[in-house]
Amino acid sequence: MKEGFLANNDTSPIFFSDKADCVCDDIKNRFLNHLEYSLIKDTTTVEEWDIYYALGLSLRDRLIERWLRTQYEYRKRDVKKVFYLSMEFLIGRLLGNTLINLDLYNECYDMLKEMGYSLEDIAELEPDMGLGNGGLGRLAACFMDSLATSAYPAYGYGIRYEFGMFRQEIQNGYQKEVPDHWRKNGCPWEIKRPEITYRVRFGGKVIFEEVSGNGPIYHWVDTDDVMAVAWDIPVPGFKVDNVNNLRLWEATATDEFDLEYFNNGDYVKAVEQKTNSENISKVLYPNDNIHLGKVLRLKQEYFFVSATIQDILHQYKQDHHSFKDLPKKISIQLNDTHPALAIPEMMRILIDIERMDFETAWDLTKQVFSYTNHTILPEALERWSVTLFEELLPRHLSLIYQINEHIMKEVSSKYPGDIVKMRNVSIIEEGREKSLHMAQLCFHGSHTVNGVAKLHTEILRNKIFCDLNQLYPGKLQNKTNGITPRLWLLTANPLLSSLISEHIGDEWPLDLTQLRKLEDYLDNPYFLESFFEIKEINKKRLSRHIYRETGIRIRPDSIFDVQIKRMHEYKRQLLNVMGTIARYQRIKANPDEDFVPRTVIFAGKAAPGYFMAKRLIKLINNLANIINNDTDIKDRLKVVFLPNYCVSLAEKIIPAADLSCQISTAGYEASGTGNMKFALNGALTLGTMDGANVEMAEEIGEENMFIFGLRSDEVSNLKQKGYNPHTFYDQDPQLRAVVDSLLDDSWCQDEPGIFAPIWKSLMEDGDPYLNLADFRAFVDASDQVDELYRDREAWCRKAILNIARIGKFSSDRSILEYAQDIWKIEPIRLNLH
Repeated sequence: MKEGFLANNDTSPIFFSDKADCVCDDIKNRFLNHLEYSLIKDTTTVEEWDIYYALGLSLRDRLIERWLRTQYEYRKRDVKKVFYLSMEFLIGRLLGNTLINLDLYNECYDMLKEMGYSLEDIAELEPDMGLGNGGLGRLAACFMDSLATSAYPAYGYGIRYEFGMFRQEIQNGYQKEVPDHWRKNGCPWEIKRPEITYRVRFGGKVIFEEVSGNGPIYHWVDTDDVMAVAWDIPVPGFKVDNVNNLRLWEATATDEFDLEYFNNGDYVKAVEQKTNSENISKVLYPNDNIHLGKVLRLKQEYFFVSATIQDILHQYKQDHHSFKDLPKKISIQLNDTHPALAIPEMMRILIDIERMDFETAWDLTKQVFSYTNHTILPEALERWSVTLFEELLPRHLSLIYQINEHIMKEVSSKYPGDIVKMRNVSIIEEGREKSLHMAQLCFHGSHTVNGVAKLHTEILRNKIFCDLNQLYPGKLQNKTNGITPRLWLLTANPLLSSLISEHIGDEWPLDLTQLRKLEDYLDNPYFLESFFEIKEINKKRLSRHIYRETGIRIRPDSIFDVQIKRMHEYKRQLLNVMGTIARYQRIKANPDEDFVPRTVIFAGKAAPGYFMAKRLIKLINNLANIINNDTDIKDRLKVVFLPNYCVSLAEKIIPAADLSCQISTAGYEASGTGNMKFALNGALTLGTMDGANVEMAEEIGEENMFIFGLRSDEVSNLKQKGYNPHTFYDQDPQLRAVVDSLLDDSWCQDEPGIFAPIWKSLMEDGDPYLNLADFRAFVDASDQVDELYRDREAWCRKAILNIARIGKFSSDRSILEYAQDIWKIEPIRLNLH
């Protein structure tokens, strides 16, 4: 068989839509047809949800036409492709972004207006897709957008979660987790592909047979099996015909039910296998504080990668007769350690099914995979117990042992007698419970490893992966994260986008560095006034939303001070709370002083098993209840916690923000991308020199930000010398008053003692994230914010400079660097007209 699937057949396909009458290309005809024939509606029964769903189906038709032709061209040209594996894709809503990418927004706006509907109102009906939780998933979504826009042959792979993580409700100030049934009314964007189904196996045992001259052949038998069914979501680019694909796996049983149990009247047992199988794709990140949660989490990760690797290799084998060119045609990117099992899964298929020897399989595998690290937190660097692996994945455990033995021989040869070096690079960790270190597996099994910001990468090189970096010099690179301007400015902030395009043209969404031209308008009165008016409109819009959601009335002319992100101690929402308490106490003590009004806005979910993060949410809500109802404050300070943080909520908050609070302990945040989104929309950063803040300061200028606090090396030095939070507590009366209020029940008179654990973390448990050490600098920087905000023109100039100098942080730039330096792929820009 020749290479390339058209080698023996030059007949081009005929696409059925090519035969259709051209009138079918009219979006209105598609829309009306879907209302009547897909949704079975007429003018007497149609509802607003039907309008949204029919419009989504109509747009999907357009996408499918381009999708089919894109996939055909990729396959015909036998191009190298990248496969992006991520447990999360935090896509949000697709309607608005798809309309913009297909250049159909105005046409559909007018069409719905003629019918008596508002496109904005219809778009609000769309639920956020429950496919992710935090920055990891949002980065993956931005990357998929940039891959399509930049015309790279790319495929995303993930899990089709039925419930996502959870929907957050606030009851009596506490977080309550309820199921996020985002698909209960259907999803017009996804396409079920039942013909693309793979068997995924768990448990069982491994037996081997000796074959003369060929070594042992391994058989994984007596397994419990689950089926992985593919669902596809087309991913369009902006001003390009290419449409890439996001493939998500749904877990189903090998049989719907056991007829024998059913006939004997045991109806629960009859569907037990179906229920157990479907649990795998039921919810994002099950609580792994319990053993069954750990089992389900590991099952999820293996289910995801097994189906994915089987699919990738199946596609490859359709057009190639041998595996020798595999690295020339396939690049697989692991987005953090969750997909790490893809490495031994590929080894299993190559060795056990394709009958390849270990050395050849390992060499090919290493050439195919690359790995992105997203954290330095020890608890986030996944480790799995060997006992659990023996139970669920016995064949993969034996392969990991074999891989590790192979590595140890190399290390022993390079560093004879260096037991410490061997221990530090081993995948197998000895201890109270023997475990497997997934980050080590990814490092060994990949040709390239990257961090996601310069500071983060340096910490990886010098601390986290120091020995591995010495073992594989040059393997570890930096690829600073980025965001897509199509969603985070063009879609989320249309008024500001129009103002920018009016002055510098409309090519900036494809080349964000063009925003530098805005510096020419820093002294333009019309531009400055227009920018201020747009910010005011966005703030009033958010104010209305806050009132609808929480009943809290806020002043649109106050500083909107925003910290919206996953709740975690290292992100230091607690430091922000402490600063807010200090401000409240100052206003109470000096009621006649002229304070700049401020609204402190929080949003973020805490993991269900994360006690401290959940208790902090309660503290924020108690603060809000007391401060917002204190007549002495006179609206000079308000606190808001917006529930159920998600992409669509971020799209409302970010364009309205004045101040972006990015205050993680220096050296703990890998990158962060919220900081970039806020700056792109004209918010000033109040932040530490952590993650991508460092590079943002280089681009924007520290003088145009509010940088405070200890640097990463200072944090390390302070901890090495022996950090004592009492030193700071004793020396600062304001800090002392704030900390004491956490213990004296000032914020919890109805529930005495509930915030004592937070006080204890600061005063008895060593304040691990240095809140007390950075408190004074944080408060002083916050005062500087007030002073600048009094000068509206000076504030606007700095805000515009933030927009103008944020161009480096486009995900298009990130993807270009990945494509050139890691994946070695070329863009294939299609012209399908």
